[in-house]
Amino acid sequence: MFRHFRKAGLAGLLLASAFAAPASAQPTSTQQTPAQQTHAWLDPKLLAAAKAEGGEVTIYSDTNEGEGLPLWKLFTDATGIKVNYVRGADPPLMARMVLEYRGNQKSWDVAQLGTIDKIPPQVLLQFDPPEAKNILPAARDPGRRWYGLYANYNSPAYNTKYVQASDLPKSYADFAQHKEWAGHVAIDATDSEWLWAMYQYYGEDKATTLIKNIVAALHPVLTNGHLAQARSVGAGEYWLSLNNFVNLTINVKLAGGPIDYFALNPVALTFGAVGVSAKAPHPNTALLAANFALSKECETFLTKFGRIPTRADVESNPPGIVAALSKKKVITVLLSPQDEHKWQQKFNDLFKGQ
Repeated sequence: MFRHFRKAGLAGLLLASAFAAPASAQPTSTQQTPAQQTHAWLDPKLLAAAKAEGGEVTIYSDTNEGEGLPLWKLFTDATGIKVNYVRGADPPLMARMVLEYRGNQKSWDVAQLGTIDKIPPQVLLQFDPPEAKNILPAARDPGRRWYGLYANYNSPAYNTKYVQASDLPKSYADFAQHKEWAGHVAIDATDSEWLWAMYQYYGEDKATTLIKNIVAALHPVLTNGHLAQARSVGAGEYWLSLNNFVNLTINVKLAGGPIDYFALNPVALTFGAVGVSAKAPHPNTALLAANFALSKECETFLTKFGRIPTRADVESNPPGIVAALSKKKVITVLLSPQDEHKWQQKFNDLFKGQ
C-alpha cells in the first residue's frame, strides 16, 4: 500500500490509513472484482479514487509509441482509465516539465523517462509505491521521487556478419589493437555517463590514455541517438558500437538483426524510471499508474522489446542477460545536471578533437 505519501501541495491524496485497512473492512463498492484480482498492483481503493478524478491520466514519456501505447493499453484495459500519451525526446520534455511547474500548470501526471534523475526534485512528488519493494535497490531514488522500471546497461555491440566473436576485444584497451576497424566503430555523442564510469573504473590517468589510444586508432564515428546507432550496427553501417544500451542492441536482435552485445569492464548502469508530478491534475490516478509501471505485468511486457527488468522475478529476453552483465563491474551512474555537463565537455574534448 502507499503508506508514506507526502502531499507536497497535491489536493486529494488518499490518507495512509485508508490503504492500510483490510479488504474485509472496506465498503463493498471497493471490493476486488475477479478481473482486478489478476493484477497484483491494482488497489481497489486507489482505483475508486482515481475514477473519481475523471478517469484519465497524462503520461510524458521518451519511450517510442510502438512500445508505449500497447504498454499503457494494459493499464487502460485493467482500470478503464484513459491514457493521454505524450511522447518526446528527453531534453524538450524535461524543459517543458520545468516550465509548466514554474507556471503552476497542472499538465501531466506521470513521467516515464531515462533522464528523470536530472529533473529538479521539487517538480516530482515523493511517494512510496508498493511495487517498488520488488525492484533493485539501486533502482530506487534515495529521495523517493523516481523508481526504475527498466535498466539501461551500457556495453559494446557488434555486427555478427562483419566481426567474429573470437575477435572481440577482451577489454576496452584491446579496441586500440584493431586498426582494421577504423571508421567502422560508432559511439553516441552524448555518452558522458559511460565516460564517467570508465574514469571511476580505470582512474583518471589510465582512462584518459586508454580513450585517446582508442580514438587515435579507430576514429570512432559520433552518432545521434542510441536506438538509431543500434539499428545502424544491425544494418552493417557500422561494425561495432564502442558503447550502447544493451536493451537497444537486444531490441534490434529480436527484430532479426545480425547484432549482439558483449560485456566489458566497466558496465555503466542507468535507469528508465517513473515519477509523479508534484502538481498532477489526477494525483490518485498518477499513483496508480506509477505503481502499474513497476509491476511484474509491466516489466514482463517490456521484455518483448528487449527492455531489461529491474525486478528479480522477471527474466530478461533472451534469458541470462542480467546474470552475464553482473559478472562484470557494474557501476550505477547518477550524475547531477552540473556533473553531466562537466563530463559531456570532457567527452567532447576526447572524441570531437580527433
